[in-house]
Amino acid sequence: MPPPPSPPAPRRCPRGVGGAVLGGAFVQAALVAGGPRALALLLRPLGGALGAGGAAAAGAGAAPLAALQLGGPLGSALSSRFGARPVAMAGGLLAGLGLLLGAFASHMGHLYLSVGLVAGLGWALVFTPSLATVGRYFPARRALATGLVVSGASVSGLATGTLVPLLLDTYGWRGALLLLAAISFNLVAAGALLRPLPSPIENLGLPRDQPGLLWLLHHGPFLRYALAFVLVDTGYYVPFVHGEAHAHEVGCDDHHAGLVMAAMAVVDGGGRVASGWLAARSAAPLLHHLFTWVMLTGLVSLLLPLGTSCWALLPLAMAYGFCAGAVVPLQFTGVAEVAGTGRLVHAIGLMQMFESVGSLLGPPLAGWLHDTTGDFTISFVTAGAFLLAGSLLLLTLPGCSCPGSKGGGPTTPTQAPDGPELPLSPLEPL
Repeated sequence: MPPPPSPPAPRRCPRGVGGAVLGGAFVQAALVAGGPRALALLLRPLGGALGAGGAAAAGAGAAPLAALQLGGPLGSALSSRFGARPVAMAGGLLAGLGLLLGAFASHMGHLYLSVGLVAGLGWALVFTPSLATVGRYFPARRALATGLVVSGASVSGLATGTLVPLLLDTYGWRGALLLLAAISFNLVAAGALLRPLPSPIENLGLPRDQPGLLWLLHHGPFLRYALAFVLVDTGYYVPFVHGEAHAHEVGCDDHHAGLVMAAMAVVDGGGRVASGWLAARSAAPLLHHLFTWVMLTGLVSLLLPLGTSCWALLPLAMAYGFCAGAVVPLQFTGVAEVAGTGRLVHAIGLMQMFESVGSLLGPPLAGWLHDTTGDFTISFVTAGAFLLAGSLLLLTLPGCSCPGSKGGGPTTPTQAPDGPELPLSPLEPL
């Protein structure tokens, strides 16, 4: 029997390619995150124009988030088959097309199909391949690189918080959607920057999808990790979707409500970079960092009803934005710790599919609680309870008790529990 093929010699990507990939992924994260946040600012005028209640209007904001996450496995499968670049470019085209069609909606059902299904699916085809590509390019600094990429959401959040109210005043919600569609088409150009690179699995001549989705569906720690983020996402998006409406209820005008949302978006980006930087330098297990930030996010959500005036709400919204932002890079870095780096693209996609349940449930539930009780107090308390429940479930994972685990340590082979050893790809740019 011939000996098994030896691993290929470590290779480095050409100078500048890593930076281009990081820049393209940053733009993609900014536009993908900016779309749902812009829609959250459009919910009040949009719901009023189409005669929708709070729960139905919130559903229009939650549907693209759910489609984004539900389409995660599709994005990972297509990326494994055709490569990240063409899939991300096709996703950018779909996202822009969905927003464009939404501008001509005359019924809430039209928005669910256009903005919810088409645009949300387009964002899924962009987001999953983009994050997986960054994880392959920067294995030794994955937490920090992911934090830098997803901090693009703060840029788009700042822009939408100030730009969308201006667009509403000038062009109405239909004109605002048309302009958002034009901006979203830039995802096509950003996707072209995701230069493909062969993985060690391909170089060894192993099947490209091995071990694939089936192994993950039978892997207990991964399933608990995904379930934790179903709970987390049920509460996570509630302040982002309903924050603008809550700001109006406590006395903020359109300008100051946009200021609250913009401030929350700015510190959100700071939290993403800070948590990635801390995880890369701390000796504590990465999952301990993740548990801490999820718990803090839940506690701050419980405090949001105390913001009974515009200026009292502002610091609470900023605290929520920072803690919520800190969760994001650790979530996508932590899935590599739980499932193994060799399964990263499939694990991200499958995790997002599970998360869609929480994303689809949370904002409409909060809207229904608001319609029932007359304010957002119970909505934010319920959201905080879901976040805290998710943080407790994270404590059951093996990585939370492994003292040697670290989020940004040196490049080493990754041994996922119950899975074969898969070498990391040393693709750090020169």
